[in-house]
Amino acid sequence: MLIIKRILIALILIVSIVLITAYFMPREYAVTKEITINRRADSVFNYIRYFKNQNEFNVWSKIDPKMKLTYKGTDGTVGAISAWESEVKDVGIGEQEVTKIIEGKRIDFALRFKKPMEDTAVAFMSTETVSGNQTKVKWGISGVMPYPINIMLPMMKMDQMIGNDLQKGLVNLKAKMEN
Repeated sequence: MLIIKRILIALILIVSIVLITAYFMPREYAVTKEITINRRADSVFNYIRYFKNQNEFNVWSKIDPKMKLTYKGTDGTVGAISAWESEVKDVGIGEQEVTKIIEGKRIDFALRFKKPMEDTAVAFMSTETVSGNQTKVKWGISGVMPYPINIMLPMMKMDQMIGNDLQKGLVNLKAKMEN
């Protein structure tokens, strides 16, 4: 009986330490990557605003070329939705919706992931003229990890996990826009 009591106390202590630590850990993450493209900003913006074009350069479309894509609303406008379904775990099931457009400058998205796990995030793509024929494109994703799962945030290395995919997508976009 004494052994069971000690094991129980040890488990309670471990769980308490994890919960207390999680309480003080960050809950929010934000990852932004950028690239300079040798094309005019209006040309780049008018390309990235459309979901169908985004599927030409984002990494996730390349991971599963067989994924099912559906669209609702008018592509390239506020309220447009692009949904995806894939058997590949790294792609999963979800949708993104255009929530705001600052014409020629920025597009904001709501991301809703359904599988392999439910989550929400926000994303944006922006364009900025560097010089006459050069455009800086930024692509960012941010979100919140709920308590106590947020204890894993520092170990997840979001800048690598998401950032690498964003950067590859931007490299793909650059190649497509400059050809």
